[in-house]
Amino acid sequence: MTGPVLSMTGVRKVFGTTVVLDDLSLSVSEHEVVVLIGASGSGKSTLLRCVNLLETVDDGVIRLDGEDITDPRVNVDRVRRRIGIVFQSFNLFPHLSVLDNVTLAPRLVHSRARASAEEHARAMLDRVGLADKASSYPDRLSGGQQQRVAIVRALMNEPRLLLLDEITSALDPELVGEVLALVGELRGQGVTMVIATHEMSFARQVADRVCFLDGGRILESGPPAELLDAPRDPRTRQFLRRIAGAYSSE
Repeated sequence: MTGPVLSMTGVRKVFGTTVVLDDLSLSVSEHEVVVLIGASGSGKSTLLRCVNLLETVDDGVIRLDGEDITDPRVNVDRVRRRIGIVFQSFNLFPHLSVLDNVTLAPRLVHSRARASAEEHARAMLDRVGLADKASSYPDRLSGGQQQRVAIVRALMNEPRLLLLDEITSALDPELVGEVLALVGELRGQGVTMVIATHEMSFARQVADRVCFLDGGRILESGPPAELLDAPRDPRTRQFLRRIAGAYSSE
């Protein structure tokens, strides 16, 4: 497949009188990991929700493998089979076991046979060190384990694109590392990802490119060492100083 996996051109999203995405353009190549940074309200989560068609854009075009997925005639379910998304809240069903949580969508939405779905799920859980938790319920897992289950669920359909939205922000600090390690493994496997995060050290480790969002626009982007160590835009510098100050005061 030639061309970018994801292409966003002139995307605009407005909630009431608030412009959340303002003429935003972004391209993500196959196997590339793009990390979005910026203050709360800068548009990171809305960008991801628009890509996964959880929000309808007001203007602009989003293409997945060259297909215009913002076309109102598009089959939303078919598009979402090719995009995995994980949120900061785990969104696991508390009354279902880990195995049932992971296989629910493949079985009910994508009509996959239970035996096939469960075999695949057990293999995926084994890869992330949770094979022994298949029959456990979410309330018996740590936050880090629940988030790893949520990531496995998003990977069950082998998506072309994986979206991760502040997946460590709801975790206790000691549990963050195990989730970030898993994302690092996915990067090594060539999974194409767009990640919104406030973890600057993680952005440095995992990103091919970091994009700084402010006011619904990408003000600056570049390799992590370049953007995080020598940002050109004054707003990027201000944001990074504020982040560094917050961590140094802890």
